[in-house]
Amino acid sequence: MPLPAPPASYTAAVERYLTGAGIAKSSARICRISLTAWGWMLAGEPAPTGPARRSAKPPLFPVTAIDDSALPGVLAELAAARANEMDADTVNRELSIARKAIGWWQRQGWIEGDPTIGIERRPAPPDRTKALTQNQIAALWRLDVALREKTQRKMLYESAARADKVLRLNVEDLYPQDKRGRITAKGGATEWIHWQSGTAQLLPCLIARRTRGPLFLTDRKAPAGTPTLDVCPETGRARLSYRRAGEIFEENTRLLANPLASPEDIEDLDGWTLHRLRHSALTHDAEDGTSTPMLLARSRHASVRSLERYARPGVDSVTRHVAERDPAARRRT
Repeated sequence: MPLPAPPASYTAAVERYLTGAGIAKSSARICRISLTAWGWMLAGEPAPTGPARRSAKPPLFPVTAIDDSALPGVLAELAAARANEMDADTVNRELSIARKAIGWWQRQGWIEGDPTIGIERRPAPPDRTKALTQNQIAALWRLDVALREKTQRKMLYESAARADKVLRLNVEDLYPQDKRGRITAKGGATEWIHWQSGTAQLLPCLIARRTRGPLFLTDRKAPAGTPTLDVCPETGRARLSYRRAGEIFEENTRLLANPLASPEDIEDLDGWTLHRLRHSALTHDAEDGTSTPMLLARSRHASVRSLERYARPGVDSVTRHVAERDPAARRRT
């Protein structure tokens, strides 16, 4: 089959990628913003930063210009300057999105080279993710979301397990009477996650008499070529991916994460990440006096040092601790 002719412009190539590569609608917005920023750098110009980044328009140039032999050197300088102005997570996410698009364009035969080769990811800052407060967790449970999302989030918080491990669970891995499930750790070792009544009450409705296959499923039938282990043999639907679960959670929690934002601005703001549920669960356990050995068992960390960032009490906990030990307050009671 002859390869399709390249689009007339970079903008058209971006749109063809977003539709042709199967990018979810919820991800397309972020991808378009990132590819617009990279479009300016691929055109040899500094990319917009700050508030202008989200509303910027891409420059006009043919996608074939990406093969310009002088571009890699110019691009490296522009990318380095941009990395000095923005946080490492954003820079790395944009670079990853750009490389995926460039790879897709290469497979279409529209371009030959990858000018991002040689541009390195920036070291991520230390993980200082803040735990959600108890009030924020309570607000999360009040959201009107589908049963799949309710169950998944309850299980993540109650088990303090990593999201990728929970999403790899199969129905046959569950032991509902014991409120636990079997997961596979690094190296193939078997480990267990444990949940509470909130998850236990939701699981029967989610499973709906299924006896095997992925626990958390997509809404549609699995596309051709999906690995057999990731397809439910009873419904034909695919295993819910970490990326899609994270997108839904981020979208659902934008208003909770930005309670003072106006409705017209909420689309341009970020919600919470799935990792914050695990972080919050372990932090709340530590605040309630859970012992270090139990926290290690719950988190499945190998060392106390790895656990330190989770066991740091939150602001609300410190405030309560100080207030409870205030001599004046004790005299009043």
